[in-house]
Amino acid sequence: MGIRLYKAYTPGTRNRTVSTFHEITKKFPEKKLTKRIKSTQGRNNRGIITSRHRGGGHKRKYRFIDFKRDKFNVLGKVTSIEYDPNRNSRIALVNYQDGEKRYILHPRSLTIGKTIISGEEIPIEIGNSLPLDKIPLGTAVHNIELKPNKGGQIVRAAGTYAQIVAKEGNLVTLKLPSSEVRTVNRKCYATVGQIGNIDAGNITIGKAGRKRWLGRRPRVRGVVMNPIDHPHGGGEGRSPIGRPKPVTPWGKPALGQKTRRRKKYSNKYILRRRK
Repeated sequence: MGIRLYKAYTPGTRNRTVSTFHEITKKFPEKKLTKRIKSTQGRNNRGIITSRHRGGGHKRKYRFIDFKRDKFNVLGKVTSIEYDPNRNSRIALVNYQDGEKRYILHPRSLTIGKTIISGEEIPIEIGNSLPLDKIPLGTAVHNIELKPNKGGQIVRAAGTYAQIVAKEGNLVTLKLPSSEVRTVNRKCYATVGQIGNIDAGNITIGKAGRKRWLGRRPRVRGVVMNPIDHPHGGGEGRSPIGRPKPVTPWGKPALGQKTRRRKKYSNKYILRRRK
């Protein structure tokens, strides 16, 4: 992936960057692998806002992604690389020998015409999916299951990969992109390689309107609100927050406070916490 720079023709193009989209080979998605999704604008079933700063944005169609990769020992050929508005990585359309078509997350260096396969006794090649205990140490993997047969849940963002560090008994030790080190069942499947579109994190939005296209509404600092709206609000002029530490609108500690449950079931699998 490349990044295209703009000259400062207008204030909105100053410092603005966009993807070149040169790897995209197909304009419209496979119709049978999409469905319409309605934007909730951050509201629950009662119409109450439960997730702030959401709303507006362009319409999107959801693409069904094969996170399970459960089509075992059937060769599939990559026929196109497409844009997905619901994630920052690209997706690849795979045509299997039995005629079925599926979308997968596009790994880096996987080009059109290459074949991929899932199973236990298969070669260690980019795009192939196999159990963690069948993958050599030091290999970069993505789309990793946390429970066997549940489908990939972690390492799915653009440019990310995890590394297999060790194997012991029924567990495989992984170093995740967050620097967390944790163990996963050896029967869990993972896909070989790094996810593509590695420059996604280097894109500069450039203007507020582009955030609105993405469905994000403006954020307002709590210190400029009234006391009824936020604990930081109120006071005369440019006043400080008036508290020892910053808090959320609901009074919980903010900025660096750990929110993970102390007795969560998966704590025993985490060997080193993320920074």
